[in-house]
Amino acid sequence: MAYQVPEPKIFACTKSTDLAKKIAKAYGTDLGNVLISRYSDGEFQPSFEESVRGARIFIIGSTHPSSENLMEMLLMLDAAKRASARHITAVMPYFGWARQDRKDKPRVPIAAKLIAKMLEAAGATRIITMDLHADQIQGFFEKPVDHLFASTLFLPYLKSLNLDNLTIASPDMGGSKRAYAYSKALSCDVVICYKQRAKANVISHMELIGDVKGKNVVLVDDMVDTAGTLTKAADLMIERGALSVRAITTHGLLSGNAYDRIENSKLQELIITDSIPIAKESGKLRVLTCAELFADVMHRVHHNTSIASKFLM
Repeated sequence: MAYQVPEPKIFACTKSTDLAKKIAKAYGTDLGNVLISRYSDGEFQPSFEESVRGARIFIIGSTHPSSENLMEMLLMLDAAKRASARHITAVMPYFGWARQDRKDKPRVPIAAKLIAKMLEAAGATRIITMDLHADQIQGFFEKPVDHLFASTLFLPYLKSLNLDNLTIASPDMGGSKRAYAYSKALSCDVVICYKQRAKANVISHMELIGDVKGKNVVLVDDMVDTAGTLTKAADLMIERGALSVRAITTHGLLSGNAYDRIENSKLQELIITDSIPIAKESGKLRVLTCAELFADVMHRVHHNTSIASKFLM
């Protein structure tokens, strides 16, 4: 008699429950039962309300601020380890704190490295994430990391728009590799924005490298936080003669005055994924779900089949 691989169990961190439900549905199962007990002072304790002994489990949770989201993931990993789960995969659609991937000035932490070690110490035996802010963060882990690309979602959408004179743009020099990958897939030109920051989230100056006159431009980035860079780039491109400007960004942090900036900018559309729950609706905001992508990869991981087709760039 052939041995049947038992199906895995899928659990969700609190702020990622909506996405986790979509992933579980796409996988063909239900979410496992987790109880979060809270103390008066804010301390909390997650508890698996079903056995996970010997099982492969997936814990879904993006670690965007506040730090409570990261802490909940760590506690759930620890609980799973102490409950004798066999394989414990942290599914993190958005890997938070990734902008601190190096020492860019003296006496600062490398937070992405610290969090990688915390996740492993807590019990994660594998990490599945999407569009890390810096690819080299994979090397901070000693456990396997499946780094997925949202291009598998965005490219079909861009192709469906049938835009003439399409040009891909990077809002900064650091995103040029991503922009070139999209331009290669879409057989179109690339332009780059050069920006100088006064401090974090504050741009002092921006210039455009390349010609956008008469072009339909699509800005490509891994995340949008205050939307200052994207909206400034969009306004600059319209000034330089672009026909339209859209933006695709994987992770919609959308903090501070981001919604107002987007509404008042020349951006025609901002396309994001649901890796992070959005705070409110916007007429310019389009959300593409990443649930089927993660469900498919989780299924392949569980059944030990290749996920190479999910790496378009």
